[in-house]
Amino acid sequence: MELDIVHDLQSVYRKMVDSISRPGLISDLRKEAALVEEEDIKGCSASLLLLALTLFDQEVSFKVFSPQADTVSKTINQLTYAKQTETKKADYLLILQDAERGSIEEAIINAKVGTLKNPHSSATIIVEVDSVTSGDALLLKGPGIQKHELVHLDINRNWLEIRQEKNKEYPLGIDLIFIDQNHQLLSLPRTTQITRNRVMAEWDM
Repeated sequence: MELDIVHDLQSVYRKMVDSISRPGLISDLRKEAALVEEEDIKGCSASLLLLALTLFDQEVSFKVFSPQADTVSKTINQLTYAKQTETKKADYLLILQDAERGSIEEAIINAKVGTLKNPHSSATIIVEVDSVTSGDALLLKGPGIQKHELVHLDINRNWLEIRQEKNKEYPLGIDLIFIDQNHQLLSLPRTTQITRNRVMAEWDM
């Protein structure tokens, strides 16, 4: 792997934090993803592996949704020492692009939401999608957004209502990170209000 573990992963971390603190901001991981060698990927995207390298350590647990889950989990464990576990206990749920239909809904429903004493013990769900710049139009409001932001996600249509139900008892809830085939990253933290934007022309973007 050609990655500079300090410099390049710090860059990934800063971009991820920017996207989390400013929902709707799309971060570009192409530069860092280009440094990940093909033999290190083994079933997942380079950008997903970058996030694992940035966020995971031996104290972290994760669950992979994919027909290649065993291979991907072994790779992540070898590189980060994070431990594979069941969905309801995992700190991170990784929904690969080849995951079975309905996997994101299953992950959201079963993900841990934290406790009132420690809401940050909740799960983060990382999802591989075709694109974070095309597909369903979503309108975002909430902390970190000045007025509103319009984003697009190429993903099935059932996840949003399930997410809203999961996050109804703030500060409990789950956070979502989407990464696409072009290594673009979009974060949707639990504090972000999301509605389907069916009449885009009415909004002054």
